[in-house]
Amino acid sequence: MGYANILVSADLGGAAPDRIGLAADLARRFAATLTGVAAHPLPVPILVNDIEAAVAHLQQNADRIGRLLDEARDVFERCAGPRLRTAWNAAFADPIAHLVACGCGADLVVVGRCGSDDADAGPLGVRPEPTVTEAGRPVLLVPPGARHLKGARILVAWKDCPEARRAVSAALPCLRVADHVLVATVGDDGRGGTAEAVAEHLARHGARVTTHSLRTRGRAGDALIDFAERQDADLIVLGAYGHSRLREWILGGVTRDLLDRSPVCCLMSH
Repeated sequence: MGYANILVSADLGGAAPDRIGLAADLARRFAATLTGVAAHPLPVPILVNDIEAAVAHLQQNADRIGRLLDEARDVFERCAGPRLRTAWNAAFADPIAHLVACGCGADLVVVGRCGSDDADAGPLGVRPEPTVTEAGRPVLLVPPGARHLKGARILVAWKDCPEARRAVSAALPCLRVADHVLVATVGDDGRGGTAEAVAEHLARHGARVTTHSLRTRGRAGDALIDFAERQDADLIVLGAYGHSRLREWILGGVTRDLLDRSPVCCLMSH
């Protein structure tokens, strides 16, 4: 089991080169194809006098957006580097909708963190929240400045729910070769013994694993981030929890905390 096709969101933001390079390293490690994805909707002219003017404006918009997509492809090809199978998929479409659509042919989707203190990724950027909830694929969240993901010490933020189970399954290619896997629960999530059961499951796959119960009076997300930093973890695996309210996904507190400010990469599954 591994990754055969890895998608990476390509944009013109300052964090894109590092994110693409990190995804390329993963693709080489797993002998996977790396597919760069970028999109921007094509504005339809509305204030025009006749059909000829409308066609001219539409072509101008297409040329302008086409140049943006060409720039993103140049960034992708330069940062992906040599000795790697690559593909490129660009479209005149909503960036998130296009990335989600492309996800049907991928094993892993790589996006950048878009926290409240992070720089804007520009017109081709995608926000991770809707990608996580809509893609139906595991999503790797990459914080700005992260250039490599060795996956030497991996923290599994365990909560016995379908999302966490899917995340662990999606992360197995990384978990089985890690130097150390730490299965951690926070507060009441540690009751019932399921952390020990998932640790035994990972050990059967060859992982070197220990379990940990974290106690906190504050936010669970803070406890996980602090534990990850103290343990020198370079990847956090967790389920992306949320519920629908009037067709809008409301993400849980831990998921939102990590999406906003996790200092290390996070592999999430919804």
